[in-house]
Amino acid sequence: MTELLPAQPASAPERDLAIATRGLTKRFGSRAAVDDLGLVVPRGSVYGFLGPNGSGKTTTIRMLLGLVRPSAGTSTLLGQSIPAGAQAALPHVGSLVEGPAFHPYLSGRANLQRLDAADLTADPRTSRQRVDAALDRVGLLATAGKRYRAYSLGMRQRLAIAAALLMPRELLVLDEPTNGLDPQGTREVRHLVASLASDGTTVFVSSHLLSEVEQMCTHLGVMSDGRLVAQGSTSEVRGGAAPTARILTDQPTEATRIMSELGLTGVEAMPGGVRGTPNGVAPEKIVAALVQGGVGVKEFTVTSPSLEDLFVALTGEGFDVSG
Repeated sequence: MTELLPAQPASAPERDLAIATRGLTKRFGSRAAVDDLGLVVPRGSVYGFLGPNGSGKTTTIRMLLGLVRPSAGTSTLLGQSIPAGAQAALPHVGSLVEGPAFHPYLSGRANLQRLDAADLTADPRTSRQRVDAALDRVGLLATAGKRYRAYSLGMRQRLAIAAALLMPRELLVLDEPTNGLDPQGTREVRHLVASLASDGTTVFVSSHLLSEVEQMCTHLGVMSDGRLVAQGSTSEVRGGAAPTARILTDQPTEATRIMSELGLTGVEAMPGGVRGTPNGVAPEKIVAALVQGGVGVKEFTVTSPSLEDLFVALTGEGFDVSG
């Protein structure tokens, strides 16, 4: 059986974490949309919050931002308890939740100016500089005068991120930022996230696109049916699944016996040969035992599961691997 890395409770001091939750739960009637969640998001990380649609990702984000009150549990943003410390934390947090929404007949610049004017912490005397700096950061300064309705999907997503960056942010929370984008738009958002992270901003990004998460995230959390089923650095989560040894041979019965005697588990026939979990048995020892036992070895490989294989094993559901 494949062994998977379990989700871990918070162990680092919460001052070292951009986001931390303990027992965070949200029920709608008898259904738990989020159940006993323990997120650990280190400062400076790019944290990929993964799960199939309906697994509880957006509900979690809304609780983190104080938009939805939890049924149980606690959460902190940048060391501040939410919702009690929301006024202290949220000015340092930028967010994009459930897609951008702007006035279609206003330009990109005019939309951001309206948002900036609504921020009570923003100095109106420097509004133009902030808006232009945010537009420049996302590569939209040259098209700032263009009406929003004429923007492409990628441009709209980048404008939404610009809105989240009107003021300096320590934490950026992005809910499905590449949803509906073509490959070019997806790459634009990915490069922007990488740029923000290189400047020290913590980025918390929810997604169901494995290829994108794999390329840009340093840490992962995997949701399934409202529960966190795996969490840690990308290498830790990927390393939580056991490799598989595969042998191509015309003598599957004898190969199965020898591999089982060596201590491999889950040994079973496959088309053209046998496979099993090595459990630390060295590949050269497996091959030597097979040859000494008179088994003709046509090919021998040890492979680690792909990120898609891992998440299917964790959640029982497929993920979108397209970018």
